Amino acid sequence: MDFRTETVAGLAGRVRAGELAAQDLVLHALERIEELNPRLNAFVAYDGERAIREAAEIDRRVAGGDDPGPLAGIPIGVKDLEDCAGYRTTKGSAIHAGDSPAAEDSTLVARLRATGCVVVGKTNTPELGWKADTDNILFGATRNPWDLARSPGGSSGGSAAAVAAGLVPLATASDGGGSIRIPAALCGLTGMKPSLGRVPAGGPRPPDWPLFSTRGPLARTARDTVLALDAVVAPDPSDFRSLPMPDARWTGALHDLRPPRRVGWSPTLGYAPVDREILRVCEEAVKRLAAEGTEVVEVDPVFDEDPARSWFVLTATYNLRTLQHARGSELWDRVDPGLRGVVEWAARDVSAVQVVEAEDECHRLNHRLTEALAGVNLLVTPTVAGQTPPSGGQGTVDGVADPNWVRFTYPFNMTRSPAGTVTVGRTPDGLPVGLQVVGPTHGDVAVLRLLILLEDLAGGVPAPDLSWARG
Repeated sequence: MDFRTETVAGLAGRVRAGELAAQDLVLHALERIEELNPRLNAFVAYDGERAIREAAEIDRRVAGGDDPGPLAGIPIGVKDLEDCAGYRTTKGSAIHAGDSPAAEDSTLVARLRATGCVVVGKTNTPELGWKADTDNILFGATRNPWDLARSPGGSSGGSAAAVAAGLVPLATASDGGGSIRIPAALCGLTGMKPSLGRVPAGGPRPPDWPLFSTRGPLARTARDTVLALDAVVAPDPSDFRSLPMPDARWTGALHDLRPPRRVGWSPTLGYAPVDREILRVCEEAVKRLAAEGTEVVEVDPVFDEDPARSWFVLTATYNLRTLQHARGSELWDRVDPGLRGVVEWAARDVSAVQVVEAEDECHRLNHRLTEALAGVNLLVTPTVAGQTPPSGGQGTVDGVADPNWVRFTYPFNMTRSPAGTVTVGRTPDGLPVGLQVVGPTHGDVAVLRLLILLEDLAGGVPAPDLSWARG
C-alpha cells in the first residue's frame, strides 16, 4: 500500500465493500508517520490508539451491513488551526501550547468524520497561519518531501507535506492568502480554494480572517478533492457567510470534462515579475490546453497594481485582534518575531478608515476581475512567482531572492473567487510547478473541471521518490 499512488475513492470503496479494513489504512498511516515524520515534521501530534479504535468501529459497521460513508476509513491529518476534539489547537503558537484539548470538532472535521474519515493527528502550520513558510517557535520547521532543504510553503504546509509524502491520503487545510494553493504547488499536489462560504466556519468562535480564509480538504488529485468537497460543502446557519447547497453533487457534475471554449491566460496579472523557469513550464501547460481545442486569450493586465498593501492591512488587523491580549505581557516574547512586527505595525499605523478602504479595494478588485473574465470561461496564471524557497528563506525569481514570491494568490482571496492549483511540470532541479485556475463568482465546478483536465494532460500527479528516507 502506498498513499502516494492510491486514490481516496479507491481506498474508501474497498473499505465499504469489506475488501480492506479501515484499521489497516490507519495502521499504515501510523507506520509512515513513525518512519518519516521525524525528518519531515508534518505532524505535530498524533494518537494512534484512538485512531485504531475509531477505525475498528468503522470495520464493525461494515461487517454489520452499514455504510460508513463515501470516505470510509480514510485516515486524515487536521491542520493545527482547526479544532479537533481531543487535540489541542495550538495554532502553531507557544501561547496556546498549554491550552486544553478542544471539546468539539470544527464543522469541517465533523463533516469529514461523519462520512467515514479517521483523524490520526494534527499537522503543522506557521503561527496563526500568517506566512507562506511552515515553521514556528513551538514545533519547528516542516520540510518539503521533494527536498528536505526546501520549504513546503504555507500555511497548510504540514498538511501538504503529509499528503505528498504519503503519510495520509487526505488532510484539512485553509487558505486566507494562498495557504492551500501555495503548499499544494510546492509539494506537487492539486489543491482547491473553494468560494468563500462553500465550507462554513460556523460555531461560537468567529473565524480569525473572516473576509479571506476558506477551509477545505487537501488531497493528491483533483478527483479526490472533489469527493472530499462533496462531503463538506453545505450551508451552516451559524456562519452567515455560508452559501446555499449546490444544485447537485460535484462528483456527478464533473463527468463532462470537455475542454473549456475560451480561457484567459495572464502570465503576470499586470504587476508580478515571474521566474523564467516557472513561466516556461506554465506556458507549456497552456499550449497543451490549446492543443485540446481551447482558445487561449492573453489577458494581461488583470489588475492595475499589486493589491498586497490592502491585503496586508486587513490580515495584520485580524492578527492584531487575535493577539491583542498578549501585547505588553510576558506572553508577547513567545510570539514569532516577524508576526510581532506585523501586529505592532497594525496597532501603530493602521486606522479604522484604512481598514474600510482596504475592504473597498476588495470590491474594486472583484469588479476588475469580472471585466477580465468577460468573454472567457476561466483565468489561468502561475500559482507562485518564484521557485521553491529554502526552508526559512524566500523564493527566487531568476535566481534572486524575492520576499513576495507569492504574488499570484492573495488577490483571489480578496475577490472571494474559487481558485485552484495543479502541478503541470517541474523546474530544472526537479521541483514541482503549479498552474493556478481562477473562476468567476461561485464558479467552483468550472475550476474543478479544468483542474482535472490539466492534471490529466500533465500525465497525472507526480510523487516524490523519498530517497532521503532510505538514507
